[in-house]
Amino acid sequence: MKWLNYHHLIYFMEIANEGSISKASEKLLIGQPALSAQLKQLEDQLEIALFERKNRKLILTDAGKVVLKYANEIGHLGQELLQVIAEKSYSNSKTIFRLGALDSVPKQIVWEIAQKARSYGDCFVSIVEGDQEELTTELLSRNIDCFISNYSGDISKDKNMNSKSFVKASVSIYGSKEFLDCKNNFPKSLNNQPMILPTHHSKLRHDLDYFFDSKKITIINELETQDTALMKIFAAQGAGLAALPDIAAQDQVQNSTLFKIGTLPNIKEEYWIIGSKRTIDNPIASKLMKSI
Repeated sequence: MKWLNYHHLIYFMEIANEGSISKASEKLLIGQPALSAQLKQLEDQLEIALFERKNRKLILTDAGKVVLKYANEIGHLGQELLQVIAEKSYSNSKTIFRLGALDSVPKQIVWEIAQKARSYGDCFVSIVEGDQEELTTELLSRNIDCFISNYSGDISKDKNMNSKSFVKASVSIYGSKEFLDCKNNFPKSLNNQPMILPTHHSKLRHDLDYFFDSKKITIINELETQDTALMKIFAAQGAGLAALPDIAAQDQVQNSTLFKIGTLPNIKEEYWIIGSKRTIDNPIASKLMKSI
């Protein structure tokens, strides 16, 4: 049986990512001659050329691209192994469940998912927030177990990831007491009213823009934010009307800091649990993905 040197693969991945031995040596804190020798040993062992030089830059050969694909997977598995051992996921001790959530996801939904996870057994829940790109990177790096998003994008096309829709929430217009008159003749009453909207990269924003255009409603865009918690704060202070999923405004409606002006027809906010395919699954994440 032939043996592979794990360090050779790590060095090879860094050279491939940086595109040069000099840059990779700076990152790895290894001298260039030593790094070149390590790469040569890997090529000799595999009996192939991994790079070719073009304009002073190292370009992966076709064989090198295949090796990089396997090297990345081996690197992920190595990190996963260290995490499993560190967290004692193989034993009956408390499981650590790392949950990510976009800022645009209502905190009530995050709370409900965290509670559902805790119902599966004795676990410690760690919650981090970020944008879609950040959380995807964290997921694929095994730093979180899954995350909640209101956007699934092209995840279904990525063989390393999976997604599952778990709720479609109605969207309504909410405002402070001074906007209660807007209930009359809704939604035409929204014309020339100040609005607090999600940012343009969200699907909900596109749906709202289409709705206002189709109804010939002109709004005053007072401010934009992807954070639903901020939208509720500004709306409750009278800064403008906010388009919110009903599930996000329940508490504020109950304590009369926000009032529902009207529900927008045919507009829904869909939420997804997004996970990654792993050799050793986090048992809490696995149960969550199957049950919702």
